[in-house]
Amino acid sequence: MMYTVPDIESLMLIPAEQRKQGAAVWVGGYYKEGDPGAKMMRWDGQSTAADNGGTVHAPADGGIGRWIMVHNGVGDYRYFGIFDADRPADEALEAWIADPSVYRVEASSDLRFNKRHRLHRSHIELDFNGFSVYTDGIEEGPPNDPFAAVFQFRGRPSGEEQIVILTEDAAEMSEVYEVEDSSVFAIGEWWTAQVSKAEGGGSTERELDKLIRVTEIMDAKHVRFNYKNGWLIRKGRSITYRKIAPVVRAHVKNMVFHGAGVTDMTGSHPLVYEYAVECNVSAIEAFRTFWPVIMRRHCTHFVTERCRLTNPTEVVIGGTGYMTQQIYCLYGHVRDCHTSNARHLNDFTGSAYCQVENCHGDGDEHGTFVTHGQYDHDLVFTGNSGLLSFGNSGPIWGESAKRITVKKHVGSRFISFRKVTDITLEDVHIFEQKGIPDSGSIWVNTDGVQMKNCTAENTLAFFQAASRSGRPNVVENCTFKLVKGQSLNREPVLQDIFFHNCDFHGLDDLRWSAAGGLYFRDCRLYGAQDAEPIRMEGSVFSFQGGRMENTGISLCGALNQRVELRSGARFRGTNRVKCFFTTEKESGHVEWRLSDIVSQAADAETSHFRLTTGHGEYTSSGSTFEGGCFIVTEDYFRDGYMLHHGNVERAVNRSGLPAENDSVKHRLGNLFLR
Repeated sequence: MMYTVPDIESLMLIPAEQRKQGAAVWVGGYYKEGDPGAKMMRWDGQSTAADNGGTVHAPADGGIGRWIMVHNGVGDYRYFGIFDADRPADEALEAWIADPSVYRVEASSDLRFNKRHRLHRSHIELDFNGFSVYTDGIEEGPPNDPFAAVFQFRGRPSGEEQIVILTEDAAEMSEVYEVEDSSVFAIGEWWTAQVSKAEGGGSTERELDKLIRVTEIMDAKHVRFNYKNGWLIRKGRSITYRKIAPVVRAHVKNMVFHGAGVTDMTGSHPLVYEYAVECNVSAIEAFRTFWPVIMRRHCTHFVTERCRLTNPTEVVIGGTGYMTQQIYCLYGHVRDCHTSNARHLNDFTGSAYCQVENCHGDGDEHGTFVTHGQYDHDLVFTGNSGLLSFGNSGPIWGESAKRITVKKHVGSRFISFRKVTDITLEDVHIFEQKGIPDSGSIWVNTDGVQMKNCTAENTLAFFQAASRSGRPNVVENCTFKLVKGQSLNREPVLQDIFFHNCDFHGLDDLRWSAAGGLYFRDCRLYGAQDAEPIRMEGSVFSFQGGRMENTGISLCGALNQRVELRSGARFRGTNRVKCFFTTEKESGHVEWRLSDIVSQAADAETSHFRLTTGHGEYTSSGSTFEGGCFIVTEDYFRDGYMLHHGNVERAVNRSGLPAENDSVKHRLGNLFLR
């Protein structure tokens, strides 16, 4: 028979003679019959489990045996008499987590938590069903500990460890790793692999630190893992392997989280994963948090989606005010998330093969999307908005990243000027925004950078902090507005840059003070009104097709230089110095190579070229010059030559050309029109 009692108090008062092994009792409510705490209980006469107030109840007479709740694997806080946020739900949570037969715990009301829970449970789902979680009065966390979340799902090292000194290079893009003894490893096991700190590098500068899984035992000294190493690691360095028992498939979703406190110890945040596999998070909306809403370290194969963070309590101190941070993570996907007035929406540190999609940040002056530069690689950002900063957190982490791709992005600033190799930007649009320093600017490392269909409203700047790439630096189909007196390079750049079908607006005293060459093909350069020409110190200025209006080139510096103007390129208008191409250098040889161009001076005072300092050599053929003049000093070709042949000149004042001699020819073979 099944008995019925009205409430928990009545259940506990059932006399001993009615407590038969396996007897079932329907409890009509927790505090009183009809409240939401109704449940089914059964008697286990041998149990001595502690009374937890929900799934286990001890009889009032203190006898042996317990009333055990009958459930279908889905826990509910109501069964513990928690119907709102007035009573803390900490003990209820831990009771459900401790029951291995429970696979999901649901909330049916707002909840309050006063403790920070370290959980090692796998195959569990916490579904808050859109209700709020409050943390006012929560216990203090340790100082400066972003892992002291309310819910901490943390796997554990097993204690097994192996260290190998590499006798061969660990090749980039190889998933086969050298070990000391492969018999210790078994297929399916999870291990962390951490390389020794880079010699002479930052205090945490390591190319390898990941949670990876054994997929094959190759031989006595080699194991295949499920991760293609992103960086070359030279022989002689060590790799430490530690066996891990990870948390697996522990999911959290549908929570509205209200933080409490404003310091590193009193502040609260909802969720931490460490040594976790396939642990997904969805639909967490957070307010007033201190540390990251979702903090992950040594995680792999996860999804974070449809989460939001609004107005965290701190955004200036490093590590605070994030929506999510991933440290040493693999194969993650962050999508459909949003932040307002936060520090970072997404942060990768030492992570790889992850993607961020359709995420957006407003109030983003602290950087919506970042990497710290601890050898991140193969990251993709698609369809997002907000400020981006990659690899720029300082030398402590190594300032390095590789193969980052950003597509269809809108933001106030793009910063990637440290050792970021092979970065790709497609359809990235950077707009000037009041209150954000250097907004409207794109800063990139000239190490395999490739940009396509991008715009910047204020600044384009190239750096060179690394030279690891094997691919060219190419910018195509882009539009840039530049400020007066801007330097196109912010430090010495040795690499060449190729611009294809790009527009540059507002040029005025633009500077290129680096050795690398600039190659323009089918580009359009527009000077501001009464602008200074471009000051060029690079080894090569090549301009094919396209046009330059109201601007020009002034060669400077001590390098030997080459100027190539060809393939239908057009130059027209004028500028402040009344010259399209001139020199202001006292040393270095210049090669002028002109072919099939059209140069149209706006007035008689504007010279097509003015060669009055330095020395060089000049050839021009198949070109047309209209209006204006030529100005060349008598000794400019003292160590070179001039061949001006097969050109058309219309109303050009050529009285400024030097007298012809054996190495200077500029009259015969040209067509002169008025």
